[in-house]
Amino acid sequence: MAITLTAAGTAAAEEHLKSLDPKEIDNTIPAGQDFYQHVTSIWQKNHPLTDEYARYGKFNILGDTSEARVKEIVLNLGASNPKPGTVAFKVSTIYNQAMDSARRNAEGAKPILADLKKIEDTPHEGMTDLLLWMHRNYSSPFFSAGPMEDMANSNVYAMYVGSGGMTLRDRDYYLKDDVRNKEVREALRKLIDRQMRNAGYSKKDAARIVKNVMKIETALADSALTREESRNVTAMYNPRSLEQLKADYPAIDWVTFFPATMDIEAPEQVIVTEPKSVTQASNLISSLTDREIKDYYLWRYVNQAAGYLSDAFTDASFDFNKVVSGVKQQRPRWKRALGATEGAMGEAVGQLYVEKYFPQSSKDYMVGLVENLRTALGKHILNLTWMSDETKLNAIKKLNAFTVKIGYPDKWKDYTTLNIDPALSYYENMHNVSMWHQAEQLAKWGKPVDRTEWGMTPQTVNAYYNPLANEIVFPAAILQAPFFDPEASDAENYGGIGVVIGHEMTHGFDDQGRNFDATGNMTDWWTPEDAEAFNKLAQGLAAQFDAVEVLPGLHANGQYTLGENIADQGGLRVAMTAFLDSQKKKGVDVAKARIEGFTPLQVFYMNYANLWAQNIREAEIRSLTQTDVHSLGCNRVNVSLRNLAPFFEAFSITEGQPMFRPEAERVVIW
Repeated sequence: MAITLTAAGTAAAEEHLKSLDPKEIDNTIPAGQDFYQHVTSIWQKNHPLTDEYARYGKFNILGDTSEARVKEIVLNLGASNPKPGTVAFKVSTIYNQAMDSARRNAEGAKPILADLKKIEDTPHEGMTDLLLWMHRNYSSPFFSAGPMEDMANSNVYAMYVGSGGMTLRDRDYYLKDDVRNKEVREALRKLIDRQMRNAGYSKKDAARIVKNVMKIETALADSALTREESRNVTAMYNPRSLEQLKADYPAIDWVTFFPATMDIEAPEQVIVTEPKSVTQASNLISSLTDREIKDYYLWRYVNQAAGYLSDAFTDASFDFNKVVSGVKQQRPRWKRALGATEGAMGEAVGQLYVEKYFPQSSKDYMVGLVENLRTALGKHILNLTWMSDETKLNAIKKLNAFTVKIGYPDKWKDYTTLNIDPALSYYENMHNVSMWHQAEQLAKWGKPVDRTEWGMTPQTVNAYYNPLANEIVFPAAILQAPFFDPEASDAENYGGIGVVIGHEMTHGFDDQGRNFDATGNMTDWWTPEDAEAFNKLAQGLAAQFDAVEVLPGLHANGQYTLGENIADQGGLRVAMTAFLDSQKKKGVDVAKARIEGFTPLQVFYMNYANLWAQNIREAEIRSLTQTDVHSLGCNRVNVSLRNLAPFFEAFSITEGQPMFRPEAERVVIW
């Protein structure tokens, strides 16, 4: 490695664990029986869920650490008596207004009454203008539209039009009649009724609004893509000329739409991601009564405002969330206030975060680690038996072109033009924030894509791969134990952040990422035979997860989670190769080395499982299975590891044990 691991010499005979606690390894549950529980069950017992959480795990612990640091930063900004107009003043004003429940409760629905009246008072001939007003200023009803990198030419922005307008995240909530989905639908009806009455509507009017909203959102759900269909990115790239757009979706005045909502001329070409959904939107706009449409707009407006209004609104939203996730207690007000502040001015806070908590040494270590992982993935690609040399060369070209971003952006957002005024209500200021961010996005139209921009703040405990930039990004906050600790053993760090790096790299070659080339353009760089071989392997992996019953009668969705599952397996394999290579360079014999009695390979796999230690409520399991592209933590461990021969060897797992999978049934892609 460039910094830490190039040091020559033989490692000490006995290393000590730092990220992994050996006292938490449960030897009453053999590794070959249930590896996830073997590593995490004692931690689970020692960290029971509190009422605030639907799930709580190692990610949450890191999040709590980051959150506490950010809180200190924000409070210190407020204590410095900042001058109006400064970043410190804006950050502290947002936080203080979010904390000021007395003022918000006294204001009640007052901050939104004028806009609700505007919706109510719009005459029939003004309904088109009302649609444009909603799209420009508030949540997007019926459909969504906006600029994003062109998937076919990622150096420029394209205009996209797609589905939108549903409160619930998944179509099945509206369409399936099993007990769980009926329960969520009923909770939504109660939420709409309660929030509209909070906004001043009578019981009768609220009931009418509930009926009309459910009618419209159910129709939108009926045309939406299924979870599995949403994985097919190539099918979502449907270029249409402006004339085609006008002809296919005539209820929308497209020539007026773009200037009125985005201050740009109607583009000559638009990418329609979900034609069926936009058709449904057009049909609904042309067939619904003004009253039905207004009721739908009223709900869309109130729902987007609710989090910034009185406790009556936020309590209603929380009661709905209790049904969906099973959480029993609302997060403390300061945590909600901090979340709003970071959502508004995250990079301003992040700049202070990295100055205080992210040393250059951590960034240097990561640079070397990433290059080790890149080399290891290259070895894997060249040694694939199912891929032709022609496609391998393209894969290596893409791998070598990866852009790596570590810690924080090279340039920070400038919040000078963001207007935050303590005299305004909290909702009005947060609406200004929303408009500022929207203007920032729209200002990119017609300009080259800015490759320096980040999609996460430095204080976010996460990482990502962006196929349109062919980049892997690791914010500062994830570079902490158990993912990374400069004092931990190499085995722990490679089993932690090493797997995360490999995971994000492998996303470049998962079922979606593989459709993009080295420059980030959606290009088919595969031979037909290689694509067929990949799809066969991918479907085999999907079937392994499909077979897992996460709750009685409820199975995991292997197709919907396929990209993450491919990345998990790839991350594990590539990180192990990189780890072994690093130890060989250091002169360490991993067969003889011990880390507090464990072999380095055992520590590697145990720390990977350690990352996913968590407790979770049944309602949250159901919700995540329906809406999350990630598998549950236990399956990210047990199902993924059951394909890896080095894992079986590390723990002497043999045929007859539950964790063992016969070689003929294993699936290895990257």
